Amino acid sequence: MIQFRIMVRALFLALLLAIPGLAGAVDIDRFAGTFAGSAEFTFEGKVQKRDMSTTIEPTKKGFIITWTSITYKSDGRAKEKTYTIEFVPSARENIFKSAMKQNLFGKEVPLDPLQGEPFVWARFEGDTFTVYSLFINEVGEYEIQEFHRTLVDEGLDLRFQRVHNGVPAKEITTLLRRQD
Repeated sequence: MIQFRIMVRALFLALLLAIPGLAGAVDIDRFAGTFAGSAEFTFEGKVQKRDMSTTIEPTKKGFIITWTSITYKSDGRAKEKTYTIEFVPSARENIFKSAMKQNLFGKEVPLDPLQGEPFVWARFEGDTFTVYSLFINEVGEYEIQEFHRTLVDEGLDLRFQRVHNGVPAKEITTLLRRQD
């Protein structure tokens, strides 16, 4: 009888580890909240200022991230962009796939980079949460954007990088302070 119980427990553990999203589940709640900050950086020889905010909300399946970037032009104009993406667990531990559209069967799937759409995924490694976006342009060149958000006492330490065909094109670092 004891051997049977041990075998049942071992089988249950093996099944549990085989289900995506359950084995080694990420504690998304640690990253949840609203964060905001500003950064000054040099791009193409000009000093630029940017205000940024990020909101991370856990969902039943994964999480939703919304981020806003306001770029201030030298002539006083401001350009604001906001993005919202839902992520769901992938079959790989700590890696989440974007759920930006639904396929014919109603399943949430990532966009298609070969159609000019961004392919977006996220991963968690320790105290760092990273969102990657891959773009392929009409002539087959690529651009990767990386948003590394690391938990610190004050909020999130943000490091943004944009790489075009293997060449670093832009980097922005700043502290996003917890707002809630």
